[in-house]
Amino acid sequence: MSIIVQKEGILSTVQDLGRSGFRSSGINPGGAMDKIAARLINVLLGNNESEAVLEMHFPAPEILFEKDAVFALGGADFGAKLNNKNLENWKSYFAEKRSVLKFTGKNFGNRAYFSVTGGFEIEKWLGSASTNLTAEIGGFRGRHLQKRDRLGFKQKIIDIKQKFNYKIAGSLIPIYNRFPTVRVVAGAEFELLEASSEQFFSRQSFTITQNSNRMGFRLEGAPLELLRNKELVSSAVSFGTIQLLPDGQMIILMADHQTSGGYPRIANVCEIDLPLVAQLGANDKIAFHIISLEEAENLFLQREFELNFLKFGIQIKLHR
Repeated sequence: MSIIVQKEGILSTVQDLGRSGFRSSGINPGGAMDKIAARLINVLLGNNESEAVLEMHFPAPEILFEKDAVFALGGADFGAKLNNKNLENWKSYFAEKRSVLKFTGKNFGNRAYFSVTGGFEIEKWLGSASTNLTAEIGGFRGRHLQKRDRLGFKQKIIDIKQKFNYKIAGSLIPIYNRFPTVRVVAGAEFELLEASSEQFFSRQSFTITQNSNRMGFRLEGAPLELLRNKELVSSAVSFGTIQLLPDGQMIILMADHQTSGGYPRIANVCEIDLPLVAQLGANDKIAFHIISLEEAENLFLQREFELNFLKFGIQIKLHR
């Protein structure tokens, strides 16, 4: 029971929601860049939301199903086709043995996610199946997927073609675009910015540069300046921390970020808007809107309430 990579894609890796509790040892959480996409398609299939998924970039891999499977796609739209039949994101599908899944064109977004019912059989490292490419550990042999790699399924599918014919409501799906305004909360060193730079930060747009990856997205825009140069002690950072570099440009730390840093932390992207950032690519633009910590928490709690409601509904359908 497995899938085989028939044609290699660009940087296709096994990811989950990351490994927690090891930052004090210098091990970052990692995990999927667009975690809500990974969570949603797992919930749709009745999986634990932390099950491993494939994170794919375009060109994406060509996948052969060795056995029957139920699967779902989310995140970026890469023009998926199953045996030349067009597929939608956020919907479950039944694939018969010998079916082939292809991705024919990049319609929007930069990271697509693929999950199967029951999840993939992946050995975990420190409690997570996520691939740590730097350490070359976790996921599938600590590396990206290559031609002829085989990923096993945890469970066998037994004639459930009609049981998984539903999709996720649009209200739960992030509104992806190439120029989002994302909500942020002011960081610990935001007040070190000059007044004009504070205004630039929230009124100007910034461009994602080519020098961006899973560790961080470097931005280009009007340089920001500090009131005074101040030597900072290296402090904890997280996914979404926005740091100010010595040249006045910024970097948004992403899934494979370091555990601490010494650059000023001028803001943090709100959890609810991290998926919008995760789907950006080189030359896309971004703008920032500062909100309060209380607002950010309420937005997060509302989304979690809606996601739990979806989980409840799916479980009812599965156990009728």
